[in-house]
Amino acid sequence: MFAAAFSALASAAIAQPTPLIHLRDSDPSIRQDMRYAGPNNFTGRPLPGYDAAECLLRRPVALALKQVQADLRNAGYSLKVYDCYRPTRAVAAMAAWARNAHAMPDTSRFYPGLDKSKLFALGYISGHSAHSRGVAVDLTVVPLKAGPVAAFDRGNRYGPCTAPQADRAPDDSLDMGTGFDCFSVKSWTVNASITAAQKANRRVLWDAMRRHGFTNYKREWWHFSYDRADDGVAFDVPVGLR
Repeated sequence: MFAAAFSALASAAIAQPTPLIHLRDSDPSIRQDMRYAGPNNFTGRPLPGYDAAECLLRRPVALALKQVQADLRNAGYSLKVYDCYRPTRAVAAMAAWARNAHAMPDTSRFYPGLDKSKLFALGYISGHSAHSRGVAVDLTVVPLKAGPVAAFDRGNRYGPCTAPQADRAPDDSLDMGTGFDCFSVKSWTVNASITAAQKANRRVLWDAMRRHGFTNYKREWWHFSYDRADDGVAFDVPVGLR
């Protein structure tokens, strides 16, 4: 009886309405490569709460991204999102992974040269995230006419996220100097060690997002928040299909 009651409570919690909407309903032209719904991320496996590879956001955030997309489309580019709303259970799973020295598979390509146990202290992983409030998004810029990208092969030994683009895991992003979720100072938005072309590519993204009210996190070129829609309320409903 207790199990049935608990299941009913859990179902009711999941059914509660939230202000989150599917990005596809706002702008289906924005490309989606939802990394935490699959194995191509720093934990090496799908994270709990990602029941579908879909981007959910608060409506004002999705509408602002639609404006960014319109600007970029005129210049021959498109946005591509890697992560949007993130259930709090996924944030907790990231923290547990960081504390587990024996977690498998080996994903050190995401933190080359760093001691995994120090990722918290260095600010690369946090116990709380604006993603859980539906106001943050991780994204990049891709050419509108980009060809098909090779599929991620979990058995392939890709180069570190700081390696030249051709040696990293496949991605059709403009070359930003590192891959997504790269725990390295090279990922800081302003970094002197990347090439002029890579700096220019980051600027394309930074300028387009800033024009429409987004704020960049200085340690991650891919992370932006839309603070004017942030009421401080986080969610743990799973990411589902439309």
